[in-house]
Amino acid sequence: MPRRHIRVTGTPAAPLRAALTALRAELGVPQDFPPEALAEAEQSAKNPVLPDHDTTADIFLFTIDPPTSTDLDQAMHLSRQGTGYRVRYAIADVAAFVRPGGAVDTEAHRRVTTLYFPDTRVPLHPPVLSEGAASLLPGQDRPAVLWTVDLDADGRTTAVDVRRALVRSRMRYDYETAQRRIDDGTAEEPLALLAEIGRLRERREAERGGISLNVPEQEIVPHDHTYELAYRAPLPADGWNAQISLLTGMAAADLMLAHGTGVLRTLPAAPDGAVGRLRRTAQALRIDWPHHVPYAALIRSLDPREPRHAAFLQECTTLLRGAGYTVFRDGALPDITTHSAVAAPYTHCTAPLRRLADRYAAELCLAAVAGQAPPDWALAALDALPGEMADGGRRANAVERACVDIVEAALLKDRVGEEFEGVVVDLGDRRPGTGTVQVESPAVIGRIENTAEDMLGRRLKVRLTQADPAARRVIFTPA
Repeated sequence: MPRRHIRVTGTPAAPLRAALTALRAELGVPQDFPPEALAEAEQSAKNPVLPDHDTTADIFLFTIDPPTSTDLDQAMHLSRQGTGYRVRYAIADVAAFVRPGGAVDTEAHRRVTTLYFPDTRVPLHPPVLSEGAASLLPGQDRPAVLWTVDLDADGRTTAVDVRRALVRSRMRYDYETAQRRIDDGTAEEPLALLAEIGRLRERREAERGGISLNVPEQEIVPHDHTYELAYRAPLPADGWNAQISLLTGMAAADLMLAHGTGVLRTLPAAPDGAVGRLRRTAQALRIDWPHHVPYAALIRSLDPREPRHAAFLQECTTLLRGAGYTVFRDGALPDITTHSAVAAPYTHCTAPLRRLADRYAAELCLAAVAGQAPPDWALAALDALPGEMADGGRRANAVERACVDIVEAALLKDRVGEEFEGVVVDLGDRRPGTGTVQVESPAVIGRIENTAEDMLGRRLKVRLTQADPAARRVIFTPA
C-alpha cells in the first residue's frame, strides 16, 4: 500500500539536505551494515541456493520500475490463456541468499524495512544482495519465487500456482517508456496486455469496493534562493503495475487461509474521526465531497495531475495507518482477515528485498501449494513478526512525518509573517488551544496556535509565525 513519496534535489550542503542528515542521526537510523553481515552477504551472493526448475529459456520476463531503481523485486510475463489470461510474476527469492539466524538475517530483523528519505534510502539488505545478486536485473539469471495466476475473460482468478524457479528478466522498462509503448501501439504482447489486464483488475477492485491511491510523488526543488513544491502524477501504467502486485498479494492470502497458517496484512475500517479530518482537508483544498459520495468513489474521481487533488491524495495515506500484520496457524483463523482498502484478504509478498514479512509469506505459500509443512525457521519467526513489523512501521511513519515537516518548513522558511487561507482540520487533545491547519496554497499542513473549538472545519486566514527546517516546525496563528 502506498506511502508519501517525497524527493528533494539540490546540493548536499543545502539547508534542507543538512536537516535530513541531522534527522537520520537523531532517529538512530542504521547506516552501515555490520562487517559480519557484509562478509556473509558477499559470500552468499556468490553461492545462492538455486532451484531445480529453470525457466530462463521459456518465459520472457520484464520489469517496470523508476529509472534509478536497482533493487528490483518483481518481474512479469503476461499472456493470453484461452479466453482469459495468464500472469506470471517472479519475486526475488531472498531466502536463496539469507541464512536463517545468520548475520544478514539478524540485521534484517533489526531493520525490518527499507527506509525512504527524500534524498536517499536506507536498505533492508546489504546492497550486494538488494541491488546486485538478488535483484531481478535484466539479462541475469536469478532464483525467484514464481507465481502463475490464471484469470478468466473478466479478470477474475481461476487458478494459482507458486514454485521456486530460475528466471531471467529480458527487458527493463521505466513507467514512462512502458506507457509510451502501450499508448503508441509498439509494445509487444506481454507488455501490451498490462493495460488490458490492469483495467480489468481495476474494474474488479471497484466492484468489491476496494481503493487504490494513485499517490503522486512530491518534489521540492531549489528556485531563486528558496524552494518550490511540485508533483509527479502517476501514469496509468503505475496503477496497472500495482494491480498485478495486488492480485498476487490477494492470491497469497487466499492460499494461506486455505492452508491454515499464514501472515496477513489487515486493516479495519477507518474510524469516523479520521474520515472527518479528511473531509475537512478536502474542504480546505476546495475539493467537493458530497456526503452521499463514498470515499472510494471520490478517490476514483480525482486527477493526481491537479495540484489540489495531488495534495489530497497525499493526505489520504493517513487512513492506512491502522494497518497491521495478523498471524494465524494450525487452522485457527483470525477474527479479521481482510484489508479494508483492498476489500479482500491480502498479504505482503511481492517486495522481499525491501520488507521483512514478504520473505516469510513466500515460504508459507510455497508450502501451501506443495501440501507440506512450512520450514521450521519460518514457523519459529512467525509469532514475533507482527511486533517486529509494527516497530518497523512506527519507525517508517516517524521518518515520513519528520520528512514532511522538514520539507514543508523549507518550503515556507522565507514566508514568515505572510497570511494564507486554510481550514482547521483537527484540534489538539493534549494541548488545548492548538490544532492542525491545512493551508490551501501551497498545500501544506502545520500546527496552529490560539485556536478555539468553533474554529474546527472553518475556512479562515492564518499567519505563518515560524518555519524552521532544523527544528522541523511550521506554526500558524489565526490572522
